[in-house]
Amino acid sequence: MSIKVAIIGSGNIGTDLMFKIMRRSRTLEMGAMVGIDPASDGLRRAASMGVPITSDGVQGLIEMPGFDEIEVVFDATSAGGHIANAAALAPFNKRLVDLTPAALGPFVIPAVNLEEHLDAPDINMVTCGGQATIPIVAAVSRVVPVPYAEIVASVASRSAGPGTRANIDEFTETTAHAIEQVGGAARGKAIIILNPADPPPIMRDTVYCLTGEVDHEKIRASITEMVAAVSQYVPGYRLKQDVQITPVEPETLASLLGKDAAGIRWKITTFLEVEGAADYLPAYAGNLDIMTSAALRVGELVAARDIIGV
Repeated sequence: MSIKVAIIGSGNIGTDLMFKIMRRSRTLEMGAMVGIDPASDGLRRAASMGVPITSDGVQGLIEMPGFDEIEVVFDATSAGGHIANAAALAPFNKRLVDLTPAALGPFVIPAVNLEEHLDAPDINMVTCGGQATIPIVAAVSRVVPVPYAEIVASVASRSAGPGTRANIDEFTETTAHAIEQVGGAARGKAIIILNPADPPPIMRDTVYCLTGEVDHEKIRASITEMVAAVSQYVPGYRLKQDVQITPVEPETLASLLGKDAAGIRWKITTFLEVEGAADYLPAYAGNLDIMTSAALRVGELVAARDIIGV
């Protein structure tokens, strides 16, 4: 049994998600691919595979003959685009999965808190950096309080399209908030780097967590367990090297936390890399692949909960 879904946004992310749904999912069926550029590769590919298309944006979706059959709408446009799309779709009681940093609905990281929000009408997938790094912050915070966490996401410049570049500010703000709300850190900071190297490198992420006294082996075991959980739906997600746990330099504490630094003793550093599955995008675009893989996981579990009753 399957449910019909639509994707708004015929760019790289939306097209990759379409390929994943059509190749991998037994519970999701493509009901529509929506864009605004009739010449886009995503719309052309969708039409060639028999997926109904419209180049008239969300209004075109609403006017499509099969619109009533669509249960879930994935939005792969932009933060501003999602705000407009959510407003247009509000009267029709569709479930929304938001792959932009708009953050209208609850932040969801599948390996961390998906079960808490399966009934939400608008699920926000945070950002690519958030999907990659917040599980690590959560893995640390379930062992010991994390007063401060900082993430650095480095992605190939070629994998950052117009939507990503237009949303840099939203990326850093949304990711920082999610580090706190989902990851459990008292304070969070996010940085994104667009790497222009050629050949393009795969996505690499560094996660820093500051903590008080803690059992080092419990931390390493918790992180290893979390990496395994994420890799179940993002096969290219892995540790780059062993987790490092080192004493925190006093000057670092003073500059970051000031008077709030009391009791902090250790810096936990985790190095990650994310290789894409190359469904539509090149393998180096792990930053986009982790978003579409996470969204696919959300869509399938929403379908299982709402339609199949699992």
